Amino acid sequence: METKREAMRETIRPKRLGHLVLAVRDIQASVKFYTEILGLQVSDWISDQMVFLRAGTDHHDLALSQIPKDSPDIDDLPRYSRPGMEHFSYLVEDRAEMDRAAEFLQEKGVEIVRGIGKHGPGENLFLVFKDPDGNNVEIYCEMTQITPETKYEPKVWERNIDSFDQYHFKHFVVPPPQAVIAAKTNKK
Repeated sequence: METKREAMRETIRPKRLGHLVLAVRDIQASVKFYTEILGLQVSDWISDQMVFLRAGTDHHDLALSQIPKDSPDIDDLPRYSRPGMEHFSYLVEDRAEMDRAAEFLQEKGVEIVRGIGKHGPGENLFLVFKDPDGNNVEIYCEMTQITPETKYEPKVWERNIDSFDQYHFKHFVVPPPQAVIAAKTNKK
Protein backbone atom coordinates (compact mmCIF):
# COMPACT_ATOMS: atom_id res chain seq x y z
CA MET A 1 0.00 0.00 0.00
CA GLU A 2 1.23 3.50 -0.87
CA THR A 3 2.25 5.78 1.94
CA LYS A 4 0.64 9.21 2.17
CA ARG A 5 3.85 10.82 0.95
CA GLU A 6 4.05 8.50 -2.05
CA ALA A 7 0.41 9.17 -2.90
CA MET A 8 0.94 12.95 -2.87
CA ARG A 9 2.00 14.31 -6.20
CA GLU A 10 5.22 16.27 -5.78
CA THR A 11 4.83 19.85 -6.94
CA ILE A 12 6.44 23.19 -6.52
CA ARG A 13 4.77 24.85 -3.52
CA PRO A 14 4.93 28.61 -3.87
CA LYS A 15 4.12 30.74 -0.78
CA ARG A 16 3.59 34.15 -2.46
CA LEU A 17 4.49 36.15 -5.53
CA GLY A 18 8.25 36.37 -5.74
CA HIS A 19 8.99 38.88 -8.46
CA LEU A 20 7.93 40.06 -11.89
CA VAL A 21 10.07 41.37 -14.72
CA LEU A 22 8.60 43.88 -17.14
CA ALA A 23 10.13 44.98 -20.43
CA VAL A 24 9.69 48.75 -20.60
CA ARG A 25 10.00 51.48 -23.25
CA ASP A 26 11.67 54.11 -21.04
CA ILE A 27 13.38 52.68 -17.98
CA GLN A 28 13.92 56.09 -16.37
CA ALA A 29 10.23 57.02 -16.68
CA SER A 30 9.27 53.61 -15.30
CA VAL A 31 11.66 53.86 -12.35
CA LYS A 32 10.25 57.29 -11.55
CA PHE A 33 6.69 55.89 -11.69
CA TYR A 34 7.42 52.87 -9.49
CA THR A 35 9.41 54.85 -6.91
CA GLU A 36 7.42 58.12 -6.82
CA ILE A 37 3.92 56.72 -7.41
CA LEU A 38 3.96 53.17 -6.00
CA GLY A 39 6.66 53.86 -3.40
CA LEU A 40 9.09 51.04 -4.30
CA GLN A 41 12.80 51.34 -3.57
CA VAL A 42 15.65 50.69 -5.98
CA SER A 43 17.89 47.80 -4.92
CA ASP A 44 20.32 47.57 -7.85
CA TRP A 45 20.83 48.35 -11.50
CA ILE A 46 22.48 46.41 -14.32
CA SER A 47 24.07 49.21 -16.31
CA ASP A 48 21.20 51.46 -17.44
CA GLN A 49 19.34 48.51 -18.94
CA MET A 50 17.78 46.75 -15.94
CA VAL A 51 16.68 47.83 -12.47
CA PHE A 52 15.58 45.82 -9.42
CA LEU A 53 12.90 47.31 -7.16
CA ARG A 54 11.39 46.19 -3.87
CA ALA A 55 8.39 46.82 -1.65
CA GLY A 56 9.62 44.83 1.33
CA THR A 57 12.75 43.05 2.46
CA ASP A 58 13.33 40.84 -0.59
CA HIS A 59 16.05 42.28 -2.84
CA HIS A 60 13.42 42.69 -5.55
CA ASP A 61 9.84 41.85 -6.36
CA LEU A 62 9.81 43.84 -9.60
CA ALA A 63 12.54 44.15 -12.21
CA LEU A 64 12.40 46.39 -15.26
CA SER A 65 14.31 45.67 -18.46
CA GLN A 66 14.85 48.34 -21.13
CA ILE A 67 13.51 47.46 -24.59
CA PRO A 68 15.97 48.52 -27.29
CA LYS A 69 15.00 52.03 -28.43
CA ASP A 70 14.93 50.86 -32.07
CA SER A 71 12.65 47.88 -31.39
CA PRO A 72 9.91 47.70 -34.04
CA ASP A 73 7.44 46.67 -31.31
CA ILE A 74 8.25 49.44 -28.81
CA ASP A 75 4.78 51.00 -29.08
CA ASP A 76 2.80 47.74 -29.10
CA LEU A 77 1.06 48.32 -25.76
CA PRO A 78 -0.65 45.62 -23.67
CA ARG A 79 -4.27 44.95 -24.55
CA TYR A 80 -6.95 42.54 -23.38
CA SER A 81 -7.35 40.84 -26.74
CA ARG A 82 -4.05 38.97 -26.63
CA PRO A 83 -2.28 36.57 -24.28
CA GLY A 84 0.04 38.11 -21.71
CA MET A 85 -0.03 39.65 -18.28
CA GLU A 86 -3.35 41.26 -17.32
CA HIS A 87 -2.08 42.79 -14.05
CA PHE A 88 0.15 42.30 -11.06
CA SER A 89 -0.52 43.54 -7.58
CA TYR A 90 0.89 44.80 -4.32
CA LEU A 91 -0.74 44.48 -0.93
CA VAL A 92 -1.57 47.70 0.94
CA GLU A 93 -2.51 48.03 4.60
CA ASP A 94 -6.25 48.76 4.47
CA ARG A 95 -9.14 50.58 2.81
CA ALA A 96 -8.01 53.94 4.15
CA GLU A 97 -4.65 53.50 2.41
CA MET A 98 -6.45 52.49 -0.78
CA ASP A 99 -8.62 55.64 -0.63
CA ARG A 100 -5.51 57.74 -0.06
CA ALA A 101 -3.78 56.01 -2.98
CA ALA A 102 -6.74 56.71 -5.30
CA GLU A 103 -6.57 60.44 -4.50
CA PHE A 104 -2.79 60.42 -4.94
CA LEU A 105 -3.02 58.69 -8.33
CA GLN A 106 -5.61 61.22 -9.50
CA GLU A 107 -3.45 64.14 -8.31
CA LYS A 108 -0.48 62.71 -10.23
CA GLY A 109 -2.54 62.19 -13.39
CA VAL A 110 -2.09 58.42 -13.36
CA GLU A 111 -4.78 56.60 -15.33
CA ILE A 112 -7.04 54.59 -13.02
CA VAL A 113 -8.62 51.68 -14.87
CA ARG A 114 -11.00 50.22 -12.29
CA GLY A 115 -11.82 50.29 -8.62
CA ILE A 116 -12.13 50.72 -5.78
CA GLY A 117 -14.07 47.49 -5.86
CA LYS A 118 -14.40 44.23 -3.96
CA HIS A 119 -13.88 40.94 -5.77
CA GLY A 120 -16.03 37.92 -5.00
CA PRO A 121 -13.25 35.32 -5.09
CA GLY A 122 -10.79 36.35 -2.38
CA GLU A 123 -13.08 39.10 -1.03
CA ASN A 124 -10.23 41.58 -1.58
CA LEU A 125 -10.59 45.26 -2.32
CA PHE A 126 -8.85 46.38 -5.52
CA LEU A 127 -7.72 49.45 -7.39
CA VAL A 128 -6.08 49.08 -10.81
CA PHE A 129 -4.05 51.74 -12.64
CA LYS A 130 -1.65 52.04 -15.58
CA ASP A 131 2.12 52.31 -15.49
CA PRO A 132 4.02 54.25 -18.21
CA ASP A 133 4.01 51.19 -20.51
CA GLY A 134 0.29 50.52 -20.23
CA ASN A 135 0.62 47.62 -17.79
CA ASN A 136 -2.12 47.23 -15.21
CA VAL A 137 -0.83 47.64 -11.65
CA GLU A 138 -3.19 46.65 -8.83
CA ILE A 139 -3.09 47.47 -5.17
CA TYR A 140 -5.25 45.34 -2.92
CA CYS A 141 -6.12 44.70 0.72
CA GLU A 142 -8.34 42.58 2.93
CA MET A 143 -7.85 39.37 0.95
CA THR A 144 -9.27 36.16 2.42
CA GLN A 145 -6.51 34.22 4.16
CA ILE A 146 -6.54 30.43 3.83
CA THR A 147 -4.44 28.70 6.45
CA PRO A 148 -4.14 25.07 7.54
CA GLU A 149 -6.43 25.99 10.47
CA THR A 150 -9.07 27.59 8.21
CA LYS A 151 -11.81 25.41 6.85
CA TYR A 152 -12.20 26.52 3.25
CA GLU A 153 -13.98 24.92 0.32
CA PRO A 154 -13.20 26.11 -3.21
CA LYS A 155 -16.18 27.59 -5.05
CA VAL A 156 -16.92 28.13 -8.72
CA TRP A 157 -18.11 31.70 -9.21
CA GLU A 158 -20.34 32.74 -12.07
CA ARG A 159 -18.65 35.28 -14.36
CA ASN A 160 -20.82 38.26 -13.47
CA ILE A 161 -20.87 41.52 -11.53
CA ASP A 162 -20.88 39.81 -8.11
CA SER A 163 -17.69 37.88 -8.81
CA PHE A 164 -16.03 40.96 -10.29
CA ASP A 165 -17.21 43.67 -7.89
CA GLN A 166 -19.51 42.99 -4.96
CA TYR A 167 -20.04 46.76 -4.65
CA HIS A 168 -21.47 46.86 -8.21
CA PHE A 169 -19.20 49.77 -9.21
CA LYS A 170 -20.57 52.03 -6.41
CA HIS A 171 -17.08 52.76 -5.02
CA PHE A 172 -15.26 53.11 -8.35
CA VAL A 173 -13.30 56.39 -8.42
CA VAL A 174 -13.61 56.49 -12.23
CA PRO A 175 -16.43 55.25 -14.44
CA PRO A 176 -16.00 51.55 -15.18
CA PRO A 177 -14.98 50.78 -18.78
CA GLN A 178 -17.97 49.98 -21.00
CA ALA A 179 -16.41 46.62 -21.93
CA VAL A 180 -16.30 45.67 -18.23
CA ILE A 181 -19.92 46.73 -17.72
CA ALA A 182 -21.02 44.71 -20.75
CA ALA A 183 -19.02 41.62 -19.76
CA LYS A 184 -20.05 41.62 -16.11
CA THR A 185 -23.66 42.80 -16.28
CA ASN A 186 -24.81 41.63 -19.73
CA LYS A 187 -25.60 45.28 -20.62
CA LYS A 188 -24.31 46.92 -23.76
